[in-house]
Amino acid sequence: MNRSILGGFLAAIAVLAFVAIYSALYVVHQTEQVIVLRLGQPVATVTEPGLHAKVPFIESVTRIDKRILDLDMPEKEATANDSQRLVVDAFARYKIVNPLRFRQAVGTVEQANQRLTFVLNDALLEAIRSNSFEQIVRDRRDQIMARIRDQANREADRFGLQIVDVRIRRADLPEQNSKAVFDRMSSERAQEAAQIRARGAEQAQGMRARADRDAQVIVAEANRDAEVVRGQGEAEKTRVLADAYGADREFFAFYRSMQAYDTALKSQTRLVLSPDSPFFRFFEQPNGVPAAAAAAPAAR
Repeated sequence: MNRSILGGFLAAIAVLAFVAIYSALYVVHQTEQVIVLRLGQPVATVTEPGLHAKVPFIESVTRIDKRILDLDMPEKEATANDSQRLVVDAFARYKIVNPLRFRQAVGTVEQANQRLTFVLNDALLEAIRSNSFEQIVRDRRDQIMARIRDQANREADRFGLQIVDVRIRRADLPEQNSKAVFDRMSSERAQEAAQIRARGAEQAQGMRARADRDAQVIVAEANRDAEVVRGQGEAEKTRVLADAYGADREFFAFYRSMQAYDTALKSQTRLVLSPDSPFFRFFEQPNGVPAAAAAAPAAR
């Protein structure tokens, strides 16, 4: 009986010891940080990952995310300093750098998102009001986002938070303004295109006129040169014929008659001539002298 009681007592002690040891140890993961509470009051903050110890049954731990968290901000409509209405869509990334202050100020990530949304909206609206539309959209976008981040960090530090980055996802004109701007830009581009086409047509007309004038000059010069060459050829032809006629008149008469036969007696050519026509004198005599004329000197 005594042994049974002793065994039960030892077993109970072993169970209590196991529970105490289990309650005294806790693990901190790389993605989290821990606040140690003693009877509900914070006594320590643990940010290093690994196995840690606490007082069992008296101390407890609260785990807080250590990763970078995302915050999507609602679209805001505001007026830039050049009176342009803008619809701005932005988001931020932040992390919890002071777990104790975070727990005391906001307590949960949901509450932190709500508080940061108000802080970021104020910084965003102030940045939009102090810059023009072109600066927000193009010229100073990076500087504006850095200014919003720095300004919001001064407020976020009270919550134990640090804003890592702020990005303007979209900054556009309202839909009705966008349509008006698009129509105006289309009209301006159409006018510019018409002006460019008109200048191009004027230049093309000038180029065509110059090309036509140059072509006429070239053709006239070519015709002049051709006439000169043709005249020189005709003169040379005349000189050659004259020299040939002077060298052998009978042969020259024979050659010219052959050319005349070749020109006149083409296929299907009809001529009505007298048989004793001088045109056919070379058909009667090789020397081209008619038979009657040749017989008269012989008779004398």
